[in-house]
Amino acid sequence: MRVYNFAAGPATLPVEVLEQARAELTDWDGSGMSVMEVSHRGKPFIGLAEQAEADLRELLAVPANYRVLFLQGGASAQFSAIPLNLAAADGSVDYVNTGAWSKKAIGEARRLVARVNVIADEAASKYTTVPAREALRPTAGAAYLHYTPNETIGGVEFPYVPDSGSVPLVADMSSTILSRPLDVARFGLIYAGAQKNIGPAGLVVVIVREDLIGHARAGTPALYDYKAMADEGSMLNTPPTFAWYLAGLTFKWLKAQGGLKVIGARNEAKAQLLYQAIDASGFYANPVAVNCRSWMNVPFTLADARLDPVFLAEARAAGLTNLEGHRSVGGMRASIYNAMPLAGVQALVQFMQEFQGRHG
Repeated sequence: MRVYNFAAGPATLPVEVLEQARAELTDWDGSGMSVMEVSHRGKPFIGLAEQAEADLRELLAVPANYRVLFLQGGASAQFSAIPLNLAAADGSVDYVNTGAWSKKAIGEARRLVARVNVIADEAASKYTTVPAREALRPTAGAAYLHYTPNETIGGVEFPYVPDSGSVPLVADMSSTILSRPLDVARFGLIYAGAQKNIGPAGLVVVIVREDLIGHARAGTPALYDYKAMADEGSMLNTPPTFAWYLAGLTFKWLKAQGGLKVIGARNEAKAQLLYQAIDASGFYANPVAVNCRSWMNVPFTLADARLDPVFLAEARAAGLTNLEGHRSVGGMRASIYNAMPLAGVQALVQFMQEFQGRHG
């Protein structure tokens, strides 16, 4: 029996996608082979790749002057690739620090760029807030402004898109991409690890404005050079073909659901249901400021932390898995990405209420 999997990533995938992949596992597209066994240079796989890109472009309404790349290395590889492609070694770049993933991106940038300006840092709130919109002022001459719209670990989400003026805006959307409509034209570059809302781990999607490619500094590895990868259709080397295939199935699933407007309304309703249960309980608490609570990752604590292992054990027995908070913050965390159905959140809320009745 399938459980409700609240893992932060790798995360639950749509059942319909998994079932289609299972049906095609040994005979994809009438080839008599798995999609994992066909050549990435052959016309059938190239057709699959082109269709996946077309579907993603349709879902996000990606403008024509943006390139879409399907790369390896996960989002963490982009912490290096972005400064290598967009900034000079002796240049200046801006970052906003709202938690664990922001800090990792900043740490890598400091290895590669002379001046890394942290123009906002929410450490004083223990990363339970985001900076006010008017507080973000790009540095004159900065090559880009980087921020993390949703911090997976802390459950903090920007309720707005920063205004970076003429400075290209760069966003790590690993845990929020495809969760609602998005105005791609406001960004210079968007990147997202696949293992939350796109597909399985092993793939990262980069959406980059054309004028920002072709400027990689000397010595940049070819696989990190956006223009080199764009010129080869993301196939300068053998790509993660199975992950790309599953991403394509997920994009088709999203379209079949009605697109991102429908998905966004569904995600907002799931998040509101869970936050309302937490806030009304007097037993559970969410540490994040109300105006920047994540739709995707909902951390919460119990009134008595000694009950944490009991909660987790009873939840697993009830078919609610991977609710442990990140090791750096503790407590609980429910990740409710696109593939988590409303029924899963309803089951979690019911369990939480019953657990409070027994232990509150």
